[in-house]
Amino acid sequence: MVLQPLLKNCLRLSCILRTPKAGFRSTTSGGLIIQSTSNDVYQNLAVEDWIHDHMNLENRRVLFLWRNSPAVVIGRHQNPWQECNLRLMRQKNIKLARRRSGGGTVYHDLGNINLTFFTTRKKYERMENLKLVVKALKALRPQLDVHVSDRYDILLDRRYKISGTAAKLGRTTAYHHCTLLCNADKFVLSSVLKSPYKGLKSNATPSVPASVKNLFEEDPSLTCEMLLDAIAEEYATQHQIDHHITLINPADETVLPGIRNKTKELQTWEWVYGKTPKFSVSTCFSMVYKESVLDVKVDMDVKHGRIEVCKIYLPEQWLPPALCSELVKSLTGSKFCPDETTTLAATLLRVCPQDEELHSRWNLLCENVIMLM
Repeated sequence: MVLQPLLKNCLRLSCILRTPKAGFRSTTSGGLIIQSTSNDVYQNLAVEDWIHDHMNLENRRVLFLWRNSPAVVIGRHQNPWQECNLRLMRQKNIKLARRRSGGGTVYHDLGNINLTFFTTRKKYERMENLKLVVKALKALRPQLDVHVSDRYDILLDRRYKISGTAAKLGRTTAYHHCTLLCNADKFVLSSVLKSPYKGLKSNATPSVPASVKNLFEEDPSLTCEMLLDAIAEEYATQHQIDHHITLINPADETVLPGIRNKTKELQTWEWVYGKTPKFSVSTCFSMVYKESVLDVKVDMDVKHGRIEVCKIYLPEQWLPPALCSELVKSLTGSKFCPDETTTLAATLLRVCPQDEELHSRWNLLCENVIMLM
């Protein structure tokens, strides 16, 4: 499998995929294997959207290969607070992205690869795609015990999940994508995919926990590059297409017109958090203040990522009722977001009486409320 230089591939892609006003169209049949030169999760998800929206797949199929720097990717109908540890992700600078397909939450880093199979809706067949991956793995390392489960996962040694799967079915076009664990950081994976938030009630699609294992643990000689080449080779052989990978830059508007707008949309708060199905938070927490322990109860309804209803129950006289009411009033309608809540709390504090005791109590309460987010 030969990776052609980027410039040559971009020119080749432009020749194959001509761009009339209606968008990219192709008169060439067969298939195409594309690999992203970017490790940015938003750019790579945007390429999926672009291919789905603009490429004519009537007489062709496409395999898109991509890898990401550390990121957590949630399904279209999931709740990030329910699925992952957002506080830890902020500390470790791990990105959160929401994809357009359904399914569960996955952790990405450079130790795992991502595969997206594009076809017309009529030719969509995820089981065949997964069998192709398994065949490639067995051709690479015949001793590997890998198979596809009834849940469309790829299992290693009959129990360890090495690949999860999801799909988007459009009116005429469809894609199926899956991950493949090679040498991902399992400690980070397990840490960020564990929600610390209590008292959440949601109808969002929940992920199904599973034991995972890296292929590297089974065979330390395996690398992501070897896996990518093996899968591409098997794909080319099975579909009788050219045995080469086309490299593309997901930021290149000359090859992918409109791609930057797609990338920007996937990065917006309104998409990542605002598309969360409505949920509620009903929880209690204890605050330690001057050797006293105080119990606080918080009830919130959150819709489109914004606090729709907010109630905070404090011990009597611990804060002036008017000040607590102002906090509830300010939170109502605001984003369920630590940054916005921090700003609101600081703004309200500035109009509080200059009382050190009062400010200390206020800060303690606000810090604990922010911890819910």
